Amino acid sequence: MFEIQPMSPELYRQQTRRSTFVVIAIFLVLAMLCATASTQLFGGPPGDNFKWNLLGVLTGMALTVAVVRQQLWHRPFMAAAAYGWGLKRSLMRVTNVMHHVKAGVAAGDANAMQLLRFYHLGVTQMHQLDGNSADLSHMVREIDAHRELMEQRGLDLEQNRLDPAWLEAVKTFKP
Repeated sequence: MFEIQPMSPELYRQQTRRSTFVVIAIFLVLAMLCATASTQLFGGPPGDNFKWNLLGVLTGMALTVAVVRQQLWHRPFMAAAAYGWGLKRSLMRVTNVMHHVKAGVAAGDANAMQLLRFYHLGVTQMHQLDGNSADLSHMVREIDAHRELMEQRGLDLEQNRLDPAWLEAVKTFKP
C-alpha cells in the first residue's frame, strides 16, 4: 500500500540528482568493464567487435539494474528516487482504470471518489516535486470540483493511501 508523504521539492530534486549520478557512474564503469572484457575474450580483429561491445554494454546495463535493485534501492540516498518511483507507479495503476474510476464517481461510489482524490493528491505532489506546475494548472478546476463533491458527501479529503481494494472495487463500473 503506497502512502503519499510530505516532501520538499527542492530536497527531492537534489536527492534524485545525486542518486541519478551514482547510478550513471555505476553503469558507465560496469558497461566499460563488460564491453572491454567481452571484446578481449570473444573479439576478433580490430574493427569487427561491435556485437561484443554491444553485448558488454547490455550486460553492464543488466548488472547496473541488479545492483540498484538489490543493493542500493533501500539505502537512504536512494529514498527520494524510490519514493518518486512508487508515487508514479501508484498513479499509473489508477490511470490504467481511470475510465472505471470516472464511471464510479458519476455513479456516486465512495471508493471511486476516494481513489480519484488519492489520484489528485498524488498528481499534485508529483508535479510539485518535478517542478512542473504548468501541467498541474490544467487540472485545478477538476480537482476543486471533485474536492467540493467529496465535502458535500461528507467524505474524508485526506486520501493519502492507495488502497488496492479501491482499484478492484472500481473495476465493476462500466464506462
